[in-house]
Amino acid sequence: MNKKTDSGPIGYKQPPKHLQFQPGQSGNPNGRPKGARNFKSDLRDELSETISFREGNREVSISKQRALIKRLVGSAIEGDARSIATLMSFCARAVGEDNDDQQQAPEDRDIVQAFKRRGKSAATANSFKE
Repeated sequence: MNKKTDSGPIGYKQPPKHLQFQPGQSGNPNGRPKGARNFKSDLRDELSETISFREGNREVSISKQRALIKRLVGSAIEGDARSIATLMSFCARAVGEDNDDQQQAPEDRDIVQAFKRRGKSAATANSFKE
């Protein structure tokens, strides 16, 4: 099946020279441009921008994220059920992230440490066998 030509053998995993990627030429020229931003970084930047508004008699400048939180808390205080549910889920998630390591029971901590020790000892035992 291999045919001999001027560009060398052609066949499985050996395309003709004129079809191979040329040095310095991308295999995906229409791919993602360098420096293109993703949704997460755009959202982070947008929420960190500051806005100014009047609160009582004074001008206040806060981040958009803080303004959204104030709005959510305000509507939850007024009794909006959807805002209350959203706020409670945010609170539960935020508290859960902060206290995952702190609220671990001593028995659970001992089990996790024993598991980690077994994993390390098994890894060192396997390295000695080879």
